[in-house]
Amino acid sequence: MQQTFRLVIDCPDQVGLVAAVSQFLATQNATITEANHHTDLQTGRFFMRHEISANSVKLTIDSFKQAFAPIAEKFDMNWKIADSHQKQKMVLLASHESHCLMDLLHRWHSGELQCDIPCIIANHPQMKQFADWHNIPFHWVNFKDQPKEQAFAEVERLIEAYQADLTVLARFMQIVPDHLCQKLAGKAINIHHSFLPSFAGAKPYQQAYERGVKLIGATCHYVTSDLDEGPIIEQEVMRISHSDSAADMVRKGKNCEKTALANGVRYHLEDRVIIHHNKTVVFA
Repeated sequence: MQQTFRLVIDCPDQVGLVAAVSQFLATQNATITEANHHTDLQTGRFFMRHEISANSVKLTIDSFKQAFAPIAEKFDMNWKIADSHQKQKMVLLASHESHCLMDLLHRWHSGELQCDIPCIIANHPQMKQFADWHNIPFHWVNFKDQPKEQAFAEVERLIEAYQADLTVLARFMQIVPDHLCQKLAGKAINIHHSFLPSFAGAKPYQQAYERGVKLIGATCHYVTSDLDEGPIIEQEVMRISHSDSAADMVRKGKNCEKTALANGVRYHLEDRVIIHHNKTVVFA
């Protein structure tokens, strides 16, 4: 895979902004392989993502940061520059449902997800078989025989020990405590098995069945202290009918869950997501 630098910016929209960035890249002889811009007219915020061929510039990541800093300061930017060859460390959390975990592992194994997976953490010991197959360290955290505060303290310790850049709740059916949500803000992704904001909380398929909906879905979002209300990254839907039972919805909805989570994780790993308040800009 070609090595690229990913320049991601959000800042107040203003005249001369794009020209300044373009001029800087031109003076560095940069080849732009992908460019995305968006202006939120309601908030007056500008968003940009440029992917630059690393071979076209003589700058390293550190020297790029130093050279670009005056422009960033002038335009009051929130920004980052990332190297596509520096893989993020993604820790996976799972419970007894394996479909999302297995899908992510397959996509990682096949090279679709460019990251490292230093460990899998689960509150059900049978998930170890999937970690073993992929030669990934596995940690079972017992949530039944100890207070949840202690269990989550162990989860937090493991996330820190493995220096996770991203934590993914692959149908991890435990409510993350507020302090850990805040600690992992913007760096933890969850999959919820409904088309949020509809049917938040427990048993969303049963809720959907009782409401008689014609569409079911799944929502990939960032984890926040407000349950199932974090910034949405990706959603998938599927049409159903009156003949589908709640069990049918569960079965069919798993495809939505896998796809939404995989796409959301990939967008995050590729620096395609910019969080703005409780919304996201996704340059998919």
